[in-house]
Amino acid sequence: MDFKQIQELIKMVNKSNISELSIEQDKFKITIKQKESEVQQIVTVPAVTAVQPVAVAPQAAAAPAPAPAAAPAPAAAPAASSNLITIKSPMIGTFYRSAGPDKPPFVNIGDDVAPGKVVCIIEAMKLFNEIESEVGGKIVKVLVDDASPVEYDQPLFLVEP
Repeated sequence: MDFKQIQELIKMVNKSNISELSIEQDKFKITIKQKESEVQQIVTVPAVTAVQPVAVAPQAAAAPAPAPAAAPAPAAAPAASSNLITIKSPMIGTFYRSAGPDKPPFVNIGDDVAPGKVVCIIEAMKLFNEIESEVGGKIVKVLVDDASPVEYDQPLFLVEP
């Protein structure tokens, strides 16, 4: 499947009432999800997962995304963080904390967030996707460095509700 076919699929999903589309061909798999109001995708999971640093090799922009690798086994989390909510990456791409190099970060540690507030941008195939929080609370920790590559379902922020 080439880039133009993927673009056409995204356009068709956006114009239809389909909320999710998954296609598998040989070693290639793609899932396109649609939010009710915009094309932005948000994922939150009410569970704390310890993050271990992982070296990620940069991928070519036109190369198909591989299936997500199994996550490393979570380490025991401190008892104090048991009520934290993890905001995870809904896609593979490059994580940005701000809208541009000269712009302030969307959120910092200690900032309050509300559902719908943009917390970061993930660039995927030259498209910049604003990631919104689905929960309200305070940002406790930023788990990814600015301009770093991220994987699908990788934890980005810890939020205290």
